[in-house]
Amino acid sequence: MKAYLGLYTARLEMPWVRSLKEKRALVKPTLERLRARFPVSAARLAGQDDHDWEVVGFSLLGHDGVWVETVLREAALFIAAQAEYRVVDSSWSVEEVSLEGLVPHWAR
Repeated sequence: MKAYLGLYTARLEMPWVRSLKEKRALVKPTLERLRARFPVSAARLAGQDDHDWEVVGFSLLGHDGVWVETVLREAALFIAAQAEYRVVDSSWSVEEVSLEGLVPHWAR
């Protein structure tokens, strides 16, 4: 049996932002809306101490690779569609994860 792990990271830039508080007010609600709309785990990964950029990421685990890829793409489009910042770089991948040894032979 197999599972699929989807990973997405993006660098967000907002050079017009002048404070960490202002940046947090843009990024945090976006990640909250992302989590509410899609079955993903999301986090702020880097740049928390800089006011004009940040790296965010999200992940998704499922048993259907097509579903994982579809949700990943839709969530990435959602992030890019937010007007409060620019996505200047992003990457995503779907990795196959083996469940061999975890699933009893009679359940396969």
